[in-house]
Amino acid sequence: MNRTIVSLMTSLAFLTVSATELAKTTPSNMYNPNTDTSLATLQELNLTQEWDKVFPESDKTDHRKVTFANRYGITLAADMYIPKGAVGPLPAIAVSGPFGAVKEQSSGLYAQKLAELGFLTIAFDPSFTGESGGRPRRVASPDINTEDFSAAVDYLSTLPEADASRIGILGICGWGGIAIQAAISDPRIKATVASTMYDMTRVSANGYFDADNSSDKRNATRAAMAAQRTADCRSGHYLRSGGVVDPLPEDAPQFVKDYHAYYKTPRGYHPRSGNSTDGWNATSALPFVNFKFFEYAGELENAVMIVHGEKAHSRYFGEDTFKLLQGDNKELLIVPGASHCDLYDNLDKIPFDRISTFFNTWLKAD
Repeated sequence: MNRTIVSLMTSLAFLTVSATELAKTTPSNMYNPNTDTSLATLQELNLTQEWDKVFPESDKTDHRKVTFANRYGITLAADMYIPKGAVGPLPAIAVSGPFGAVKEQSSGLYAQKLAELGFLTIAFDPSFTGESGGRPRRVASPDINTEDFSAAVDYLSTLPEADASRIGILGICGWGGIAIQAAISDPRIKATVASTMYDMTRVSANGYFDADNSSDKRNATRAAMAAQRTADCRSGHYLRSGGVVDPLPEDAPQFVKDYHAYYKTPRGYHPRSGNSTDGWNATSALPFVNFKFFEYAGELENAVMIVHGEKAHSRYFGEDTFKLLQGDNKELLIVPGASHCDLYDNLDKIPFDRISTFFNTWLKAD
């Protein structure tokens, strides 16, 4: 059992040279302190133009590829969905997740469906993932990935078709927790939905169901990943781990079988998705072990809806996070009979009517 679960999760050097001396010796294509570098230059990305999603294209929306940069200089790739014939500016929603997935999977399905319901939406690949920029590939960061949502808000705020005063976000699975963390940091986000959410800092530090919540276990995890960093440096490449276990062990718990049924079958498989293929950079979880989301959750003033399946193994993440939130604009919705992965793509289970009503309520025009 433990082997199955573990398979799922798997210097600064300070320059003392003065700015004046650096300016004298720095080639023109390197940093120059006299150059305005306040905005990142967009990287040219190789974007797939044909429809390669795991869900069918809607005839009720228009779709196009877009790019934008975060404040770390990483260019993100996104799919934009706009209701056909809509006259803007429209309320806008940025969508991402699940953790390790790409925009051609669940997040794109959510974005397209919400566009059918009247919103301008983007589904984006996080930094280091899918068609987005950033190296090494398939690495995650609690800071950079939280910033990815704010970068999406930057982009939507300057888009003529979008209303900058009516921007929301939606995160799925591990990106549900990241979405709430982004909303705590960024009050421009007027409404947030976390669907079938994980708290990636909690599961990385404590294990599933907090079974490894001890300093000894965490120190062992830190030591193992630190040793792997040395090994990676010596070998010149990053070991991959995690992703959805395949083939399935006979003793796999039901939620692992559910992941397999989505990521490892035509239902949800995508070749750019780490969950579908060979997983993550093996040391990717290290910063999550030492980082805690939701420290200031009680200070989040804007609206939040947490959606979970009644039968989801991850339900405790959402319920415990909801207890930290304050105000009458917070809502916990438990979907009867639904599992964790039902809220990835099961249109009979995902409560789009309730999600749409929530966004319409809290993204209403002033």
